[in-house]
Amino acid sequence: MRRSQLVALGSAAVLLAACADSPTPTQPLAPGALDLAAMESMDLDPAMSLQRKVHPTVQQARERQAARGIQAGPPMLYHVGGRIIPLPRVAAIYWSNSVIYAGGPTPGTVGAGSADGSVVGQFMRSLGGTPFWSINNEYTDTCCGGHRVANSLTYTYFHANDVGAPVSGDTVSDAQIRSMLGSVVGSASLPFNQQTIYAVFSGPGVNLGGGFGTQYCAYHGFFPRPGYPGQWIIYTVQPHNADFVGACTAVNTPASGSPNDDFAADATINVLSHELEEAVTDPGLNAWYDAFGQENADKCAWTFGTLFTVPNGSKANVTFAGKNYLIQRNWRLGPNLSNQVGCRLN
Repeated sequence: MRRSQLVALGSAAVLLAACADSPTPTQPLAPGALDLAAMESMDLDPAMSLQRKVHPTVQQARERQAARGIQAGPPMLYHVGGRIIPLPRVAAIYWSNSVIYAGGPTPGTVGAGSADGSVVGQFMRSLGGTPFWSINNEYTDTCCGGHRVANSLTYTYFHANDVGAPVSGDTVSDAQIRSMLGSVVGSASLPFNQQTIYAVFSGPGVNLGGGFGTQYCAYHGFFPRPGYPGQWIIYTVQPHNADFVGACTAVNTPASGSPNDDFAADATINVLSHELEEAVTDPGLNAWYDAFGQENADKCAWTFGTLFTVPNGSKANVTFAGKNYLIQRNWRLGPNLSNQVGCRLN
């Protein structure tokens, strides 16, 4: 979500120096070949790196919808010069002194995403290539010949970072999160890649970012990689959503169950999917958003579409690689930006 108190809504995004002029602020060019060399030196707006876009709580989303008399709001707009991520990857940083999600990495270890045995890890491995993720394939940019978000997402690496890890009761500022990322991203165990989204997870009781549960349920942003001009770390902040049942979870009580019998992991997956969708279509916070400043997943926040009952009696709405999940919908553009499809699961 674009934070209205920090960003002027509806304003034209800054034209990036590396991009050619484009004919209109709402209709992206047809995407050309993936310009990977340009993506490795992505030129983003430094001023926007001071901002972050937040995932609203359930109450915030309801209040927003009631105030506007609408659910999803006006159409999505492409802002000239904004970038998308063509070949997205995700890397996980589990910042804790203990295992955060059952089956997840042991603190102090690093490895390939394929070795993450948590439900969260399984979700990140299976999300790319699904009909749900293909919604992002409709999002393009005009920069450097044009790009399109691929219907793929590769979970590359995890880093279970126990150095300076927060514990229950700690409040961690965004500056502290960025400092930690600056120290680990680019290491031998967590390589830097401009098309990678670095997802930071914390354990129970940690106020990750300083406003968790009251101001937001998660957020995403970017900042310059320290010591490497022209390189940017694109990241999401994923607190322990089960700490705020009903405010940052899809169901109001753990007794209602969750699709994978792991309430904490399932709660975080629901919010994680939202942040990944926004990070790939609006990594520089100036590409795709509507006249209210809502990004694609914001427009569908806390809406789930058609549900089905899974064997344990809980509800889900999608199945990826044989596992069921309950995740918020995303905004489909469709073939015509003037007549967009709206919130969908595929």
